[in-house]
Amino acid sequence: MAHVAFDTATHGDAGFAGWVAERRAAFAKWRLFRKTLSELASLPDGLLADLGLSRAGIRAAAYSAVYGA
Repeated sequence: MAHVAFDTATHGDAGFAGWVAERRAAFAKWRLFRKTLSELASLPDGLLADLGLSRAGIRAAAYSAVYGA
């Protein structure tokens, strides 16, 4: 069984509820990233080229769109 260490100093006053909220937000972003990645991958090469993307750049574009990096 996996053990998750929990440190209230790291998560502030919100405690466990804050930790759960952070995990939910991270999971929601990951799901949005996967959806964005899938939708970009489904586009034809010509449309990707019109957008200034290549197949090799799809993952970076999706990551940038979701996480802003």
